[in-house]
Amino acid sequence: MATEQAPAPALDRINGLLALLTRRPVSLYATAVLRIGYGLLYLVFLLREFPHRDEIWGPGSPWTPDMARQLFDQTGWSSILTLSDSRLYFEICYAAALVTAALFTLGWHTRAVSVLFAVVVASFHARAIFMTDGGDNLILLMAVYLVFTACGRRWSLDARRARRRATPAISTVKPEDEWLRHQLQCFRETLTAVIHNCGVLVIAAQVCFLYGSAGLYKVQGASWGNGTALHYVLNLQLFQPWPGLSHIAADHAVLLAVVGYLTVLLQVAFPFVLFSRLKYPVLAMLLGMHLGIAVFMGLPLFSGAMIIADAVFLPDRFLRPLGHGARRAVRQMGGRRPEPYQVTEPTPVPQQAAPPQAVRPARRAQHPQ
Repeated sequence: MATEQAPAPALDRINGLLALLTRRPVSLYATAVLRIGYGLLYLVFLLREFPHRDEIWGPGSPWTPDMARQLFDQTGWSSILTLSDSRLYFEICYAAALVTAALFTLGWHTRAVSVLFAVVVASFHARAIFMTDGGDNLILLMAVYLVFTACGRRWSLDARRARRRATPAISTVKPEDEWLRHQLQCFRETLTAVIHNCGVLVIAAQVCFLYGSAGLYKVQGASWGNGTALHYVLNLQLFQPWPGLSHIAADHAVLLAVVGYLTVLLQVAFPFVLFSRLKYPVLAMLLGMHLGIAVFMGLPLFSGAMIIADAVFLPDRFLRPLGHGARRAVRQMGGRRPEPYQVTEPTPVPQQAAPPQAVRPARRAQHPQ
């Protein structure tokens, strides 16, 4: 009897996982944060490099379109920017990339725009493959992963339009057609939930792999073992946006050693603390680490990409109140603004004679004595 009942907990756990995978999409608010974050980050990146766009991706780049096409023949990459060497074509592509990033951030027809956004990121990444860093690689991966998620169901123009259309309608369909429509709708919702949940799982696994591999790679280095790695990093001229600040930080050898050991510990332990209460302190410390990388090493794109990726581990019960609070703050700010004065014409209302019994109590109330 004991041997027959032993597999029951394992079967219940498997059934629970299958139900979680197929019942409904999870982490909708987290994927919305990823959509807004990466769309806005790439939009700011394109605007920041707008004065240098021709030298980086355009026909006037030292890495010419012909050289890029020769590399594509060897690597299998492709880019819409190399379809023509015309400067007008490049300017149109750049303007389309800006519009696509903005629409992806706003969540306008997200299913189609997410594909366009992934094509834009892949094209710009492949065109200047030797001028990218870890931030570009991560944004490219996340842009592809977000195509398979329902990242437009929250905090988007699509969600706003869906709320406005959510009105009950009188059905004029035959019962057998209604049953078929219901079955197709259930199949569609289940398929969407499965693809979305698998996409979220892949994103989470990607972030865990990044942190785990980075931590294990640091463990193998002698400079990280003796605590001098950050000291050497701060003295590299290539990563000194503010040399004075870097020199001040480099003078604190003991503090840098402690921060280095803590960095390795956080990265190695990150995949193992996701299902415990230590997840939130670890995420907070990783946020501080990425802010330090952005300030001291001058890598804001990489730091921003990693900070946004960490949001996939924040549950909806944590993100939902933030959205409600922001919406409430916007409404309060909007209510404090004085409304413009508008002159309206009085609407003619026909006068009606009041009955005598309705007037007499009013007169008595005015003169009680």
